[in-house]
Parts: sequence; structure tokens; C-alpha cells
Amino acid sequence: MTITLNPEIEARFRAHAAAAGLSIDAYVERLIDADQSAIDELESLALEGLDSGEPLQPGPDYWERKHRRLDESLRMIDANSRQAESR
Repeated sequence: MTITLNPEIEARFRAHAAAAGLSIDAYVERLIDADQSAIDELESLALEGLDSGEPLQPGPDYWERKHRRLDESLRMIDANSRQAESR
């Protein structure tokens, strides 16, 4: 298979392949394998999530609680950040 790349992208591919000690073909195969592994992992995690327990029906209360917890977490992070800066 022949693939034509923009010269800048080709140069980056060659540099990454060389840094990994691979030919361009081997580097592209590694990228394709990594992509497939990521897809497989995502599918596995999605199925695990679907099978993780009783489904919930998020209503307005659910989102309000989530929003409050997020606000509290952000306030704590901000307070810790300010405290660290003052040291």
C-alpha cells in the first residue's frame, strides 16, 4: 500500500519511527495496533459500565447534587492552590 503524506507529517513520522528504532512500516503497524487496543479497551470499559449495577434515572435533583459536589471540589482545589502559593 502506498500512502502520500504532507512532507511535514512524513518528516514527523520518520523522526518518531527513528526515535523508536523502527522502520516506517513497523511504526505505522504499531500505531494501528495501539489504535485497535484503545478501541477494544473503550468497548470493554463501556460494557463494564453497562453491567456495573442498577441503571439510574438522572433527574434535576441528580444534576443539582453533581453540580454542588463539583463546585465544592473546585473550591477546595482553589483554596489548596492559594494556600500553596502563600507558602
